Amino acid sequence: MEAIHETISSLGRAAPYASVALFLLASLLVVWRLEALSNQGVEGTVLGTLFMPFCSGMGNLVFAWVLVRNAGDGNDVVVNCLFNNITNLTLLVGLPALIWSMASIPRKKSQAAVREHQIGRLALALNLVATLFFSLFVWLLAADGALSRADGAVLLGLFFFWQCFHIYDVKKTNLLKKKAYPKTLPLEIILLLGGAFAIFASTDWLVGWFQGLESDLLPPRLLGWASGVLMVLPNALLAFYYGSKDRMDVVYTSQSGDAHICIPLSLGLFAAFRPIATSAFLQHALLLLMALCAAHLIFVLALGRLPRIFAIGFLAAFGYCIWLGMNLSP
Repeated sequence: MEAIHETISSLGRAAPYASVALFLLASLLVVWRLEALSNQGVEGTVLGTLFMPFCSGMGNLVFAWVLVRNAGDGNDVVVNCLFNNITNLTLLVGLPALIWSMASIPRKKSQAAVREHQIGRLALALNLVATLFFSLFVWLLAADGALSRADGAVLLGLFFFWQCFHIYDVKKTNLLKKKAYPKTLPLEIILLLGGAFAIFASTDWLVGWFQGLESDLLPPRLLGWASGVLMVLPNALLAFYYGSKDRMDVVYTSQSGDAHICIPLSLGLFAAFRPIATSAFLQHALLLLMALCAAHLIFVLALGRLPRIFAIGFLAAFGYCIWLGMNLSP
């Protein structure tokens, strides 16, 4: 890792740009291999619930671990995670719906496609319910003024139980449909892990560079916001790529599933090592996130899509999140 850092630093003034480029190239690698898995028959809901959240949320998870290693501020992790999740459920779902006006899962006329559509809607609804309850658990645990190490362990336990449920559900579906994963899956996982390592290396360097930056325009206290903007870029890439390919099922499940990587995994990981003093921004942002989940849940169950006029409302909610950050974040 030190050799990689020295190589990046040797680029001088171009080093930050090279590190950001490495981060984005690693994200492109992830999209490329996810598309390959999709073409090999891996279903959209499986991509959205198992593979894609880890890939698109890897930056947030790495950011939390880097700050743990460097004795960073827990509030930076809070801002990073909540900005990411709220952006996913407002901007990155609302804009594709405005541009392409798609249903949550494309409707087709065959009986098998209708059944798959219904199963997909239920899976998406379950993802949204999980995000809502995970946010509620964090909100309740933080009510005493801090997320302690014990609270972090609870959040990690909740996440791993949720993943066990997903693995069971996917295996059950594969047995019932007599389906198997493609033989190239081990190779795909190796490539995805390579992308994850590149994300880790670039994030680690960028955090160190930002913390040592002497600038009135980008002071160290804005690390959470700056990292949040960077981490959103892979999610945006996924949302617009799959939106343009008429795969709103993947867009919706990936953006809702990515929330589980931030809440509870990333917050739980940091809190398990270093307690986080809670702030007014955390409490208000969690309430906003729960309201967003409830609204999406209503649209998915009642209509199966997000109408354009309500997509505008989600964009307004994104603006409200920025206002909260400017006025309430530490």
